[in-house]
Amino acid sequence: MVVRLTVPSTLLSSPEAAAVSSPDPQHLPGMPGSATPLFSPSLFRCVLCAAPAHPPLCTGSPFLLPSCSWCSSCLRSQHALWPSPSAGSLQCHPGSSHLGDCTPTRMAAPPPPDPQFVLRGTQSAVHALHFCGGAQGQGHPLLLSGSLSGLVHIWSLQTRRAVATLDGHEGQCVTWLQTLPQGHQLLSQGRDLKLCLWDLGEGRNAVVDSVRLESIGFCRGSVLARGHQHWTLAVPGRGSDEVQILEMPSKTSVCTLKPEADAKPGMPMCLELWQANSSPRPLLLAGYEDGSVALWDVSERKVCSRIACHTEPVMALDFDSQKARGVSGSAEKALAVWSLDEQQALQALRTQELTNPGIADVKIRPDRKILATAGWDHRIRVFHWWTMKPLAVLAFHSATVHCVAFATDGLLAAGSRDQRISVWSLYPRT
Repeated sequence: MVVRLTVPSTLLSSPEAAAVSSPDPQHLPGMPGSATPLFSPSLFRCVLCAAPAHPPLCTGSPFLLPSCSWCSSCLRSQHALWPSPSAGSLQCHPGSSHLGDCTPTRMAAPPPPDPQFVLRGTQSAVHALHFCGGAQGQGHPLLLSGSLSGLVHIWSLQTRRAVATLDGHEGQCVTWLQTLPQGHQLLSQGRDLKLCLWDLGEGRNAVVDSVRLESIGFCRGSVLARGHQHWTLAVPGRGSDEVQILEMPSKTSVCTLKPEADAKPGMPMCLELWQANSSPRPLLLAGYEDGSVALWDVSERKVCSRIACHTEPVMALDFDSQKARGVSGSAEKALAVWSLDEQQALQALRTQELTNPGIADVKIRPDRKILATAGWDHRIRVFHWWTMKPLAVLAFHSATVHCVAFATDGLLAAGSRDQRISVWSLYPRT
């Protein structure tokens, strides 16, 4: 059963929103003919951002669910994405147990939203993106991009221009960028079998150290801070199926993680180092060529758990350590969502089908409300992280989208083979 109700656009204005969220019981929805509300106002939380919300807009339905609530900010953001001349629409799926089953839907096919701005000037495909604080004493966030030509551009989000260009990979593609806890140090990984450590403090743009890599594959590295001056680095190893763990900045080899003899997962395609709050032991999530995801205990040098998520190579993964949930994308037409239980066993949760095959990158926003994917079909897709509801399909780029990145304030950037970087402001953080 599907109920569709029209939501007048005036409901999105502040007076009406205030009335709907009023603690006065006469403003709260209840069963027909009853003045008693079904739920207390404190139960109503926005399905997207979890902020206090007014009661569900589908109040005409007897199937009222607190999980159908939207706060005014997210509702306005949804209508900004899918504008309508006079009214919005709400689609309710009564009886479902999924969180947030009432979502604003468009009444007519709208034009796609536009990016907040576009950065041009890389002069080659963009393969890596990373937001960081003002590393050059400016105090404002910066966006770093790595290109097919081997250059790293540092972009000012105020002037929307490149403030510096780093050339340290001999014209070979830059595949990964990551700043270190100190803020003024940058790691860049290239297809030239080199990982460079840059000093960006006080206007400097110099390579101060480098690590020679053993693999020329597509796998990006991962880093885990171990204090202010030390960090652990995971990179592809010498063997085709190996991962090398280094202690930095000393470049001391900690161990090499090699799958058990009877396992043939193929090459590691993506890596994610992390650490549980309850344990000092570093853990590594690795996506492999055979479509599996494995959890490694780095200290014990053993696989704790492995799960078959995809039928094609895992191209990207991200992990939410607070919720112990992860998501991965591959060359197939699906995202896989999985979890980690208290016994460190990976469990498949669900599969999110996609229209077209090929996910090059996936990132969960720092506030863990939404996630974004970079698609081979030139699209950026945005999903609600908890429910995996599709929220937006951003069809701006004219070629493969290779990478996506979120800033701490929620800003989204996407880099493409079309040599452009699009920057979006979607569902602002509250």
